[in-house]
Amino acid sequence: MTTMSAERTAPRSLSVVAEARQATRAFLEALGQPAIGREQTDTVVLVVSELVTNALRHGGGAYTLRFAAHPGTIEVVVEDASPRMPRMRTPDLVDGTGGFGWHMVNDLAYRVVVTPGPEGGKTVRAFLPR
Repeated sequence: MTTMSAERTAPRSLSVVAEARQATRAFLEALGQPAIGREQTDTVVLVVSELVTNALRHGGGAYTLRFAAHPGTIEVVVEDASPRMPRMRTPDLVDGTGGFGWHMVNDLAYRVVVTPGPEGGKTVRAFLPR
């Protein structure tokens, strides 16, 4: 099993999400070729982007991002300080204020597990095909 972790505390910024996407690509590249194809890479990057954006938006601006590679599976783990569990909501097509990301994560991952943390936060794990 290959693992990697990164912890970030930062303002809600597009550069923070870009750093998370870059860390994801670096992790996947470190797995070696042909560990994962371009389409799968893009899918993992998209899931990370959505989970980190949600952690920044709803989790107080700090998050921990971890990855693990298992046979046939990439595991993405995002922890934040908010005890609020993610919820499905109707996407806002008029104002564009969101509601798409959690649906997308659940559609792209073959399994998503959310567990409350011992000190009030939560951990979101998304399992994606490798």
